[in-house]
Amino acid sequence: MSGQKVSVGVVGFGFASRTFHCPLIVSSPHLELTAVVERHSDNSKKVYPWVNVAKSTDELFDMDNIDLVVITTPNDSHYTLAKQAMEKGKNVVVEKPFTITSQEASELVQISEKTGKICSVYQNRRWDGDFLTVKKIIENGHLGRLVEFESHFDRFRNFVKAGWREKDDQPGSGMLYDLGAHLIDQALFLFGLPTSLFATISNQRQLKESNVIDDFTIILKYPNDFNVILRSSMLARQAPVLRFSLRGMNGSFVKHHLDVQEDQLKAGLVPSSGGYGVESTDRWGTINSDISGVHVVGQVETANGDYLSFYNNVGESILKKDPNHLIVKPQHGVNCIRVIELAKQSSDEGRVINL
Repeated sequence: MSGQKVSVGVVGFGFASRTFHCPLIVSSPHLELTAVVERHSDNSKKVYPWVNVAKSTDELFDMDNIDLVVITTPNDSHYTLAKQAMEKGKNVVVEKPFTITSQEASELVQISEKTGKICSVYQNRRWDGDFLTVKKIIENGHLGRLVEFESHFDRFRNFVKAGWREKDDQPGSGMLYDLGAHLIDQALFLFGLPTSLFATISNQRQLKESNVIDDFTIILKYPNDFNVILRSSMLARQAPVLRFSLRGMNGSFVKHHLDVQEDQLKAGLVPSSGGYGVESTDRWGTINSDISGVHVVGQVETANGDYLSFYNNVGESILKKDPNHLIVKPQHGVNCIRVIELAKQSSDEGRVINL
């Protein structure tokens, strides 16, 4: 470690690394971007001139000054690289999804415990402004007893986008491992594991170039007939897209639009930029509920989004040498992948699966 900062090496400099990881790493007071693995280019040096460019993961893992390795490679490489990094004495952050199978995820938990190294999954969507808002509404009981929680992450793309995420032969491709990992993690973070689930998973576009999953509905069932509905489609053209719909005994809350941070990071903003994470009033959600004896109807200001909190927490946990300080724990990654596996089983067999 360099003084009181954690030295970070990032594996890969593709879209996820350039957009979601490196800008946040350099913004954290606890972290220092030290090295990037790029096998065939030095593009990271154009943005971050001080970094060392490694030409292989072995080269990065052998660097004594690297404390934390961030893995942003295709999904089917996550398990192997995270395992190798921890066995080389590195703490790790793995881009979601954690792994392809829950067995692999469980093994990474065991390796983390054996080596004493911090291991986390990049679930930045826990710090979406809309999700933080929904969490406060639930915690404060503003809707009374919650009976239904619906969460969407929809897009419109009626063609195949270049890249491994839409390749049939690529393990972990398709929307279930991509957007599904976010929706499932958010639900489990709020409500824990369900008692049972039912899912329908399909390829609706039926394009000859790709047959990956592009649509799913997962219903997580909890005691007292409380249901969580997770929905994602690649053919949702209606705007604005629904993000959250909550129903309770006293009222409801509805939120459209996606969190602003992804678009801001794409545009080159960073957490210190003016207006970062702040949503305009026309995008706020609406509530209609009886709260403390008062009937309230109107807009709810969206909490500021804060992806930087993920990396600040990881940095603090490493400096404290305290895995319990982690907000996104590796076991959360195991639970998320297990729900994905059971959702696939439910869809294949057309039945409710008990956990």
